[in-house]
Amino acid sequence: MITITKKEEIVFNQIKIFNLEYDEGIPENIIKMELGIYEHELKEILNELADKNLIKYDNKRVKLGNFEKEITAVDSRKEVIRAELDVKEQNSLEVIKNLVDENNIVSKYILEGHLLYGDLKLSNFRMYHIILSLENKNILKHINKKDGEYYKLIG
Repeated sequence: MITITKKEEIVFNQIKIFNLEYDEGIPENIIKMELGIYEHELKEILNELADKNLIKYDNKRVKLGNFEKEITAVDSRKEVIRAELDVKEQNSLEVIKNLVDENNIVSKYILEGHLLYGDLKLSNFRMYHIILSLENKNILKHINKKDGEYYKLIG
């Protein structure tokens, strides 16, 4: 799932409309005039959509990208970040469920290694943020044993 802001959704929908008319790519100024938004704001939105692989934005021309994911629109950039984190948390939780033993415990270092270098390839910051978030939601608990540090899956 890809999450975009309402403004990004408006621009993206306009791109989908114009896409059939412009084989060489939609000129940036056509979108700007149609939507009546400032150039700097449009460039920022186009760069965000390009970063999410929804469009190709090059040389002031826009083409619709090849995507097959569900798109959800939210009101603000903050909500986009929150929604993306929630997806990462869900994916991380699946990894954790596969790693825990019969007592729902996993070594801290094994868990962190799988989150950093496994399929998710999270950054250090993102990994610790997710672990902290799961702890705050009482899904995961940090425990100390004589032989090391562990996480217990609670929820």
